[in-house]
Amino acid sequence: MIFEIDGLNSYYGQSHALRDFSLTLKRGEVLCLLGHNGAGKTTALKSIMGIVKPRSGKMFLDGIDLTGKPAHEIPRHGIGYVPQGRRLFSELSVRKNLEIGLIPRNSDPSVWEKAFAYFPVLRERMNQKSGTLSGGEQTMLAIARALCIEPLVMLLDEPTEGLMPSMIGNIREVVLRLRESGIATILVEQRVEAVLPVADRVAFIETGRLRAIVPIAELRADPSLLHKYVGIGH
Repeated sequence: MIFEIDGLNSYYGQSHALRDFSLTLKRGEVLCLLGHNGAGKTTALKSIMGIVKPRSGKMFLDGIDLTGKPAHEIPRHGIGYVPQGRRLFSELSVRKNLEIGLIPRNSDPSVWEKAFAYFPVLRERMNQKSGTLSGGEQTMLAIARALCIEPLVMLLDEPTEGLMPSMIGNIREVVLRLRESGIATILVEQRVEAVLPVADRVAFIETGRLRAIVPIAELRADPSLLHKYVGIGH
């Protein structure tokens, strides 16, 4: 499986928010997207999902051309998305949120067993309103909902935001398990320390443009790159 993005350009009105965004992602690879607030990280994910419609560029998953497809069709082809802030239906139960996750690919509820293997606590919370879950449990539910489409690619937008350190470790373990199961992941994060243990490569984005894509070994060998691209000392 190879996911190819070639030259996406996206706009908010007349503002050029994503510029010639290109990358490839292999099966089971974890690519972390790092950059300052407003650098274009979320815009990149929304452009992949068709929520922000790119004006130009190409996108292929396993040789299938996804260029220009409407947002509701992208998940059908196996791209899961966990947006920043989770975007759960807070008044609905855990079960109802998971049922919504079945819709894009008309999946059978049996796929929930895979999600429960990641997050056993959700099985106990099926009848609970999702808005009453803890922050960590809500993140688990958002990821579980995305897993319902049995994705080839998973897009995670700041999944550790606002979580306690112990829960951050749990989410990190989930990303590693996604990798082991062959799911390719694009992970948007602010916390460098959350990224380094799980990434295969790190992509630095600035003012909507990718400045560098660096293998994790190179980044560990030369942490000054973090300061160069995101202003973090090490």
